[in-house]
Amino acid sequence: MIGAGIAGLCAARVLADRYDRVVVLDRDELPASAVPRRGVPQGNHGAVLLAAGQRALGELFEGLVDELVGAGAVPFEPGTEMITYRYGSVWAKSPTGITLLAFSRPLLEHTIRSRVAALPNVEIRAGVAVSGLAGADGTVTGVVLDGGETLPCALTVDCSGRGGRSDRWLAELGFAAPAVTEIKIGVGYTTRLLRRKPGDLPGATAVFVLPAAPDETRVGLALPIEDGRWLVSMGGWHGDFPAPGDPAAFAAHARSLPHPGIADLIDRCEPVTEAVSFTFPSNRRRHFEDLTAYPAGYLALGDAICSFNPIYGQGMTCAALEAQALGRQLDAHGAATAALSADQYRETAHILATPWGFAAGGDFAYPQTQGVRPRGIALRNAYSRRIQLAAQTDPEIRRVFTAVQHLLTPPGVLRKPAMILRVLRLARRAPGARRP
Repeated sequence: MIGAGIAGLCAARVLADRYDRVVVLDRDELPASAVPRRGVPQGNHGAVLLAAGQRALGELFEGLVDELVGAGAVPFEPGTEMITYRYGSVWAKSPTGITLLAFSRPLLEHTIRSRVAALPNVEIRAGVAVSGLAGADGTVTGVVLDGGETLPCALTVDCSGRGGRSDRWLAELGFAAPAVTEIKIGVGYTTRLLRRKPGDLPGATAVFVLPAAPDETRVGLALPIEDGRWLVSMGGWHGDFPAPGDPAAFAAHARSLPHPGIADLIDRCEPVTEAVSFTFPSNRRRHFEDLTAYPAGYLALGDAICSFNPIYGQGMTCAALEAQALGRQLDAHGAATAALSADQYRETAHILATPWGFAAGGDFAYPQTQGVRPRGIALRNAYSRRIQLAAQTDPEIRRVFTAVQHLLTPPGVLRKPAMILRVLRLARRAPGARRP
C-alpha cells in the first residue's frame, strides 16, 4: 500500500480482511495526534464528507461516526442548520434527511489511522518513499523503495495521490499510461481557525456562501469543528482568494460576500491561528478504465486516479467508495489478476461519473476555465442553475437534489419529465430568479 492518507487507509482496511499481511508505506512522518502534516497540504482546511462517504466509512470502520462525535465533531442537518446562500437568496430551511459531521481533516485521518494501525495484520511504516515498481511478465511483484530495497507484494495499491508517478512506473514495465483529462480552474482558499462560543451564529450551525457563475467567483465557508473552534475558509476560482498571512485581506474577502454571516463571525470571534492558503490548479482525471492492458498485482486508487476541485468536497467520499469496490472485486476474482484491475477501474469510472460531472459542470460555468468542454455542458449548467433556484423554496426538489449531490441517489431522477417540469415551473418563482 503506497500512501497513508484517507484512500490508503480505507484500502488497507479492506485488504486486512483478505490478506495475511498488509504494509502501508508513507513518505511523511505521521503525527501521533490530530494535527496537520506536511504531506497533506489541504490538512489545514475544510474537510467535508458527502453523506455517501460518511456511510461508507461507517461501514468500513464500525462506530466511526460515534467516535468522531465523541472527539468533538459536530453533527448538523444541512437543510435546517446550515445557512446556504446562492443565486441571490438564502435557501429556505427544509429537512434533507441527511446528517453530516463537521470536523478537521487531521481528526478524521488520525482517527482512521489509529483504527488501521490497531489491526493485527497491518503495519504502517512512516518516512518510507517508493521509487518504482518491481515486476515482470505482466505482473507487478512488489515496490522498490528509495533506499534500493524491494518489498514483495501480492497486490500493490497506489494511493500516492495527485502527484503519483504511476505513468512512469507503468511505462517502465511496458504498459501504456492512461489518458489524462485536465480542467484548469485556478482555485485557492485561505483558512483561519477562530475560537467558538455558544451564540456565535444565531439560528444556525454552519454557513456556506456560493458564487453565481460567471459573474461571481468568491466562496466562503464556516464550520464548527472539534476543540471549540470555527474553521473559516475564504476562497474563489481563477485566483480570486485572499493571500496567506493577511488578516485584513481575509476579513475584506468575507465582507465582499453577498451574505454577511461569515464576516460577522470573523468580527466577533478570537483568532486561534494565522491564515494559511492552499491552491489547486486543476481537476485531473486519469482514465485507467480506457486502457486495453493492465498489469496484474497493481491498482491505483483515490487522487492517484482523480483529484477534484476541493470546494465540492468529493475526494474523500470517492476514495472510500473505491475502497469498498476493491473489496467486492477481490471477493469476485479471488486474486489480483489483470481482469480484476479492468473490472475495478470500470467500477471506479462509474463511481466517478456523477461527482466528475458536478465538478466539470460547475467549473466550466466560468469562461476562464481551460480544458476540453464536455458536450452539452451549457445546457446542463442552465438546468443545474434552475434546479438550485427551485430548491431555494421547494422542499422536495431540495431533498432530491441534495441526495444526488451526496451520491445517495442516481442523477437520472433529476431528468425525469415530471421533475423537469416541476423545476422549470418553480425556478421562475424563486427569489434568485428575479436578479438582473
